[in-house]
Amino acid sequence: MKTKLFALAVGAWMISGVAWAHHAGSIYDRDNPVTFKGVVTEFQFTNPHVQVVFETTTASGARETWKAGSAPPQRLYRAGWNTKTLSPGDEITVTCLPAKDGSKICSIRNLTGPGGKVLTQGAE
Repeated sequence: MKTKLFALAVGAWMISGVAWAHHAGSIYDRDNPVTFKGVVTEFQFTNPHVQVVFETTTASGARETWKAGSAPPQRLYRAGWNTKTLSPGDEITVTCLPAKDGSKICSIRNLTGPGGKVLTQGAE
């Protein structure tokens, strides 16, 4: 009995880190999406979430670097994305949900890439 209890406790402890590691979408302002035109500086088609880093220019002419997160690669692959979807230097238009704290991160809703192809996050 003690062995089973110990095994159960160890198993719960091992998966608890995974449960706490994931983050909620509550950090994003869902009521005020923003749209940017920019140039890709980095594209990471990796777990746990695909990331697009891009540079944009504000109305005042200042350059800003944004990190836009998206769904996991498996879901985006089913929605038409792959490792070659974007490359540094590609011009994009991205509509995303900005972070509530004002940091330059956002959650992608849709992205128009090279050739005018509109990419979404696919079905959840």
